[in-house]
Amino acid sequence: MASGATLATLFSACGGSPTSPGGAASTLGAVTGQFTGSGVQVAVAGTALADVGGAVLVESTAGVFLLARTSTSAFSAVEAVCTHEGCTITGADGAAYVCPCHGSRYNRSGQVLLGPASASLRQYATTFTDGVVTIAL
Repeated sequence: MASGATLATLFSACGGSPTSPGGAASTLGAVTGQFTGSGVQVAVAGTALADVGGAVLVESTAGVFLLARTSTSAFSAVEAVCTHEGCTITGADGAAYVCPCHGSRYNRSGQVLLGPASASLRQYATTFTDGVVTIAL
């Protein structure tokens, strides 16, 4: 069994403890996406995606995604699995997604802003029609 000091040393080597990722991150609202076979559809109405700059965590049978509204008609979608150790990214600090495990930060396009992660999140193309965003798989 590891001592508290040993755990603190291990976590500091990875950028922090799981409960304090090195900055204030707000938990994103979660929405359910409908898997269609070739994509995941998300209704915008009544979610944070109704406003430019809003972002949500999309949960679906096809995977978990981070979806953000970047303009009135454009969205960015990235995989919500941190490239460092596979934790699900559930929070954001401004325009940065923040991993709750070790504090890695990514921009809305999935590029690493701050490690320990060194690889970008996988990006997905999106379309927006009649109030529904489709994440192409």
